[in-house]
Amino acid sequence: MMAVRPIEKYGSNVLRKKAEWIKEVDGEVLSILRDMKETMHAFSGVGLAGNQIGIPLRLITFIHPETKEDLALLNPEIVARGEEKEIGEEGCLSIPEVYAKVERCQKVVVKGLDERGREVLLEAEGFLARILQHEIDHLDGILFVDHLSPSRRLLLGNKLKKIARGSGD
Repeated sequence: MMAVRPIEKYGSNVLRKKAEWIKEVDGEVLSILRDMKETMHAFSGVGLAGNQIGIPLRLITFIHPETKEDLALLNPEIVARGEEKEIGEEGCLSIPEVYAKVERCQKVVVKGLDERGREVLLEAEGFLARILQHEIDHLDGILFVDHLSPSRRLLLGNKLKKIARGSGD
């Protein structure tokens, strides 16, 4: 049975926690992944990290921008980054109605496990690379607004404070 889980908002402590490595792909992990996919779709997201639903485990789900396939990675880590950078607009389900231009690597190689516990090496570029960097940042307690200049963060300050006040954490 799948369930839509509440999304942790900016200001919640769990978003700043470094997520724990998954030791075993079991029924509980697969159940969490199903809920994450359901939650991601319910909130019209393109990616979701475990700590965004209050579970500080190294899990991400995302929609492949070309195939539109729902994918999941366990224990994802970036093992290579391309030299080229690009700037693109990002938003986040944990920081509603806040969007900003963020510089990211144009290409990355990500290693992780699929839902069967098999090792996967994913070469990504463009929007997929951006999604993966954004979600893996979440697992390390980093939010996209952390990549902004101090002046840009200052401009978003009131919005961020308002979201944080509503987080109840």
